[in-house]
Amino acid sequence: MKRLAVLLTVAAVALTGHASGQERQAYFGDLHVHTQNSFDAYIFNVRTTPDDAYNYAKGAPLKHAYGYPIRLRGAPLDFMGVTDHAMYMGVLKALGDPEHRLSRTEIASQLISDDIVQVMTAFRQVAAGVVTGEADPRLEHIDVIQDAWQEEVDAAERHNEPGKFTTFVAYEYTSSPPYNLHRNVVFKSARVPQKPFAVTDSRNPEDLWDWMDANRENGIESLAIPHNPNWSNGLMFQRTTFEGDPLSAAYAEQRMRNEPIVEMTQVKGTSDTHPLLSPNDEWAEFEIFADNDAALNISGADVGEIKINLKGSYVRDAYLAGLQMEETQGFNPYRFGLIGSSDTHNAGAPYEEQYFYSKTGVNDGLPVRRGSVPAEGVGDWESHAELPADQKPQPYLAEWGASGLAGVWANENTRDAIYEALRRKETFATSGTRIRVRLFAGYGLDEIDHRAMDAVDGYYANGVPMGADLLARGRDTPTFVAWATRDPQSAWLQRLQIVKGWIEDGRSRERVFDVACSDGGTPDPETHRCPSNDARVNLSNCEPDFTKGDAELHAVWQDPDFDPAERAFYYVRVLENPTCRWSTWDALRAGIAPNPTMPVTLQERAWSSPIWVLPAS
Repeated sequence: MKRLAVLLTVAAVALTGHASGQERQAYFGDLHVHTQNSFDAYIFNVRTTPDDAYNYAKGAPLKHAYGYPIRLRGAPLDFMGVTDHAMYMGVLKALGDPEHRLSRTEIASQLISDDIVQVMTAFRQVAAGVVTGEADPRLEHIDVIQDAWQEEVDAAERHNEPGKFTTFVAYEYTSSPPYNLHRNVVFKSARVPQKPFAVTDSRNPEDLWDWMDANRENGIESLAIPHNPNWSNGLMFQRTTFEGDPLSAAYAEQRMRNEPIVEMTQVKGTSDTHPLLSPNDEWAEFEIFADNDAALNISGADVGEIKINLKGSYVRDAYLAGLQMEETQGFNPYRFGLIGSSDTHNAGAPYEEQYFYSKTGVNDGLPVRRGSVPAEGVGDWESHAELPADQKPQPYLAEWGASGLAGVWANENTRDAIYEALRRKETFATSGTRIRVRLFAGYGLDEIDHRAMDAVDGYYANGVPMGADLLARGRDTPTFVAWATRDPQSAWLQRLQIVKGWIEDGRSRERVFDVACSDGGTPDPETHRCPSNDARVNLSNCEPDFTKGDAELHAVWQDPDFDPAERAFYYVRVLENPTCRWSTWDALRAGIAPNPTMPVTLQERAWSSPIWVLPAS
């Protein structure tokens, strides 16, 4: 037992840094949070403020739109940015304030309601402007928007505590023509423009980048984070500009300058990859957004009036497309890092499956609304179709999840340090759990003792961390050092994987390698898969199997198929043992069997940003 304790202590030091505090630490945060200043939060009866959001992140309770208290069960967050929508920011709040002049306008009575049917009608009415980019003149009150923006800035300044809790002034740009091309814009400091750039200024994200570049010339630094792209219908990572022109080196440079990272998991699903895009990846089908009324399209060709284009909607596909463009055209607009965030519209997010309360106030704050518990008096799930609109579950809500979190490796918990970590892409995404994950690549890293106290110094000195490029060196094969430690309040780790994508003979290819196995297992040299550890979940009480799995997984690995002439990327994915999904927890508390149409369990996970290995010139 004493030897085990020593090994675990050494592993923890390697992951989190030296006791002196000079090494980079792992910090967790959320850069996608909405409050009552967002029109779609206020419409759903959310009345919490930016101050409430920051207090929640620091561990305080807040009141849900349904009146019950919500609070983090795990540790407080290390950083947060409130990202209320720029479009109509604060306007709905003004309409609902009896002391405000806007409350006496006709539209106020049309939009502010406690009736769920009227609420949904109001939401569709206001959200129409997000699709068209044309402001409703009854709602585009610039003075109100500027006042709300100043409220956001002031709240971030009040709650920023360098070394303890970091806040960022931020907002969401909501281009949706009609699919989701949203971006969260995060400012490095409190020096910000007088008014945020909104979809009513332009639906074209490239115009947002122009605005950001102009701000940068005036000393206002920011970055934009593309919203979880799985709802983009292929437009987030399309192979043309917004206007349909061919991509160029200038486009790639501007995009990477302004969008160095992407949000790849949140409440509305995960965008690592899709089973139809990655048929040989057994873990591709994780919290996937699925529109049952649409045809899934992996070719990009027209498949009718309703289609969901998968190509251009997932990060692994974008990485492969970027390699292909770099190979044939000499530029790569998709060399981005990864984070997760929540997209909560409750000011506080349910990162933990057990305590899920979804995302949009009265729209989904009760289990019956999200379909995990039958409505009162309904004896079976099929009878839901006969319910009135205000009681009927919304099918899309069943696909939402308790995700996600942004992880960064930074020297300290300050705006400058965390912002620079985002810029250099030394970041990782989690599905809500607090897994810490790290990845290095270089030559000779296998000669470093990973148990040594200065191991991380050696990896930085002789290699590159996730988010960086590594230049191939002759015929040498680089060494990858990957490891992860579990969230102490979640399940044990099952397997550590490296996902590889590359260009071979002009074609893009991908493969998943298990590189470290739990419970003493080793990957099969032919299949590169770990043996199953047979971890199960006790569905009578949702107790996971704590007899299986590891607290830490570590690998020093070389690609058996490495070719220094090929362009490639590598990123880590680590999986926990199975645990109950939120819908199963809802059913357990209600004393009923889980809804048979929903997954019963899931495997929480984390993903690192890639390392790109480039051919020697």
